[in-house]
Amino acid sequence: MLALGSNQFKLTVSAASAVQGSDRIMTKPVCLVLGAGAGIGGNVAKRFARDGYHACLARRSDKAGLDRLVSEIEAEGGSASGYMINAVEEDSIERLVTDIEAQVGPIAVAVFNLGAQIGDRGLASTSLKAFEMCWRLATLGLFRLARVLIPYMEERGKGVILVTSATAAMRGNAGQHAHAAAIGGRRMLCQSLNAQYASKGIHVAHIIVDGAVDAPDTLGKLLGPERFQALRETKGMEHDGLILPSEAANTYFHLAHQHRSAWTFELDLRAHSDLAWWNNALRPDLK
Repeated sequence: MLALGSNQFKLTVSAASAVQGSDRIMTKPVCLVLGAGAGIGGNVAKRFARDGYHACLARRSDKAGLDRLVSEIEAEGGSASGYMINAVEEDSIERLVTDIEAQVGPIAVAVFNLGAQIGDRGLASTSLKAFEMCWRLATLGLFRLARVLIPYMEERGKGVILVTSATAAMRGNAGQHAHAAAIGGRRMLCQSLNAQYASKGIHVAHIIVDGAVDAPDTLGKLLGPERFQALRETKGMEHDGLILPSEAANTYFHLAHQHRSAWTFELDLRAHSDLAWWNNALRPDLK
């Protein structure tokens, strides 16, 4: 397990990983997931590991949950390693990437799945600290990842960066001042990265998650266990009205393996029963 502290950097790869030599642990392509929780991030890691990638899962809290995800991947015959990282700490993302590149293997796919949702807050209730924290997670974090990782990918002439985003990247609602500003900046950064690096073989895809995700450690924490379960029973489960993380993971995997003549640079995911936010409710006279 990777521990990132003030002056300490330690890496221990899970026992199921095959050691190929003292300089490099894995010969498999590496998929790094920043923000590997029990929702989209963890399921994306599982999906890539299932298809022959070594999954590097990084998250800020819940070491037991991280260990559980690594164990689940290994139980399915895949290989993975887990990292505890506070992404807003200075040099944390940079050290993580350089260490994986040196000790694990080339990062073929990086998934930037860090959330920056602080809930609905009016302007007066949104502190400068909260606003800045959202920006540091959503926008500066992606910038830091790109700055350290893209030179490796550029040297190899290929690479994929998949960026999880949200409806707020397209429209800022009341109570979402910090989140919308940060996620909107994330979207524009993706466009700038594409403009500079797509022709060099680096595919950056911006994925708008336009709906509620059936994830216990994101939506579940936001709503609380009782409201979350009620929502699952009325809208999710057999109703398929909540985005299933395992199904979203298939989309991420597809994006990472598109032919460069037909790359997708932006898409939105939503459950079949939800209308896109730019649509009005269907009028009863429409057939």
